[in-house]
Amino acid sequence: MSKLKVGIIGSGGIARGHARAYKEVPYVDVVGVCDIVPGKAREFIEAEGLEGAQAFENHEDLFALGVDAVSVCTPNVAHHSMSVAALNAGVHVLVEKPMAVTLDQAVDMARAAKKADRILSIGFQPRYDPNTKVIKDIVQSGELGNIYYVETGGGRRRGMPGGTFIKQEIAGAGAMADIGCYSLDLVLNALGYPKPLTVSAATYNFFGTSPKYHPQADQFDVEDFGAALVRLEGGITLHFKISWAMHMDTLGATFFLGSEAGLKLTPAGSGPWSGVWDGGVGSITLYYDKLGHMTESPIPVKSHRINIFAEKVKDFARAVREGDKAPIPPDEILKNQAIIDGVLRSAKLGKEVEIVIPEI
Repeated sequence: MSKLKVGIIGSGGIARGHARAYKEVPYVDVVGVCDIVPGKAREFIEAEGLEGAQAFENHEDLFALGVDAVSVCTPNVAHHSMSVAALNAGVHVLVEKPMAVTLDQAVDMARAAKKADRILSIGFQPRYDPNTKVIKDIVQSGELGNIYYVETGGGRRRGMPGGTFIKQEIAGAGAMADIGCYSLDLVLNALGYPKPLTVSAATYNFFGTSPKYHPQADQFDVEDFGAALVRLEGGITLHFKISWAMHMDTLGATFFLGSEAGLKLTPAGSGPWSGVWDGGVGSITLYYDKLGHMTESPIPVKSHRINIFAEKVKDFARAVREGDKAPIPPDEILKNQAIIDGVLRSAKLGKEVEIVIPEI
């Protein structure tokens, strides 16, 4: 078979992971890189050793090469426009998380993929951690009984990014979109992605807007902390919270409460930038009663050296080559985006809001 011709849109730090993963796939050629900043795409190509790749400032010129697929690695605000443009051109898309800035944009992307009959996969690499798969297997096994309450999120004591991440007009949201989406995917994927119904939320940015804590405080206009109560179909209550910065060591573990057992998870890593679900799994513990005794059993955490980011990119390339479905499909991540959208609306209005996801 001929090699897949792949392009990369956006040449920031996240794009480097895509380029390096594609270089490990023998049936992929990265033929072009696009960035609206003059000269940046060429610098990226040279830095990453993408021999033969062409540099562009316009995505249409990249599509004219006849690319089979693209990675969209732009700031959040361009995820929608670049993904839809590629799909309309008959090109398969792997777009970085978050899927979009708004629910309406995410719906538009999913519809474009369906109309074009092309893959649209969303960049949630923690799914490729084998321990994430263990967690889903436990939840789906029925071992927990009737699951009625789930808590997730986590918090960095200090872990605020800068640049495009902190400006609403570019990022759309702050901690919710940056790391909160990972926490949501962890639990929603394990549950089978039930539909969210309502959200009541509040968000804050005391740290980001203070020169004491952030060097770009005068440009910071997104949330650095948020908390929400989400009602999911099936009678499940989801307590979701996330933090880029706080005066606390942790916001607690992620856990599932069921009528027959409970499951507690902690993230891997240590230090002020840890404590959230953008990396590995630290521990898994099952709580239940046995012969009248309250019992807990640690589930062994699988040690691995898998580059989960690279696996995400490689799995997308495999799906394109084999004509398979999207590895991380938009119909699931729409619900993730809908919760983030609901959190921001609820926080702005100061009241509970309903979530309505249009048909695709």
